[in-house]
Amino acid sequence: MGHNHDHGHDHTHGANKKVLILSFIIITGYMVIEAIGGFLTNSLALLSDAGHMLSDSISLAIALLAFMFGEKAASYSKTYGYKRFEILAAVLNGVTLILIALFIFYESIERFTNPPEVATKGMLIISTIGLLINILVAWIMMRGSDTKDNLNMRGAFLHVLSDMLGSVGAIVAALLIMFFGWGWADPLASVIVALLVLRSGYYVTKAAVHVLMEGTPSNVDIQEIIQTMEQTKGVHSIHDLHIWTITSGTNALSCHAVVDDQLKIVDSENILREIEHNLEHKGIKHVTIQLETAAHQHDNSILCQLKTETSHHDHQH
Repeated sequence: MGHNHDHGHDHTHGANKKVLILSFIIITGYMVIEAIGGFLTNSLALLSDAGHMLSDSISLAIALLAFMFGEKAASYSKTYGYKRFEILAAVLNGVTLILIALFIFYESIERFTNPPEVATKGMLIISTIGLLINILVAWIMMRGSDTKDNLNMRGAFLHVLSDMLGSVGAIVAALLIMFFGWGWADPLASVIVALLVLRSGYYVTKAAVHVLMEGTPSNVDIQEIIQTMEQTKGVHSIHDLHIWTITSGTNALSCHAVVDDQLKIVDSENILREIEHNLEHKGIKHVTIQLETAAHQHDNSILCQLKTETSHHDHQH
């Protein structure tokens, strides 16, 4: 059964990579055009959208590198391999978005007080093509990759979505300047883009930092997990429980389980097998359980109470 899960994981992994390469080529190519267009037309909305597209192509490149690094095998120095690189990539992605947003805010202040001349026709054409490019990339990502559960892919996808809205903002600004001569529409559009960028940057960073802090995965109900293990025949109680995420889609659990002191090894293996099977259906793929008798139990609390000094049974771990 585990074999099928892994096979499915490899399949989505390969699909994610293909989608990233294709998206990276399209976005980077257009980003260069949009940046040149922004300079020529003197539009901050276009430039901010190009800056956003630059962060898009950086984020796609980082996400791609993360997948490649993540494939490296585990070693004695990195027993989990390089799977966490993906989460580091997501953090870098989120922080980049936040910095870009702050820079756009800063640039737009000057433009509100003193709106410059903007070549609106060029701005309209470039931003319309930009919108179509973003729609194409978002469609490729939604169809061919895992943008729901994979934090790395979700970060890259959010970039593209907010970029799409940036193009809409630039189009609306170009039309307002063309028909009403509202020069402030250009910096206003760039501020709206910046708010969207800031929002997605915040959420990606928050989710990735939660993983780095060994936080309980959002798709795991800790009470349900405890119940599942304690209802297993032969298990009296559990303690020293830890549940964390190694990388997107790979949750791990470790705990101590109290069992009868007369249990045979073969029976204890059956208990472990049953728990592993049940937990896999609840989204936990990597399980480590230490079986012990009531006499060995040193702490009643479900969660591990880590001591700073090497008191209680720390020397065993």
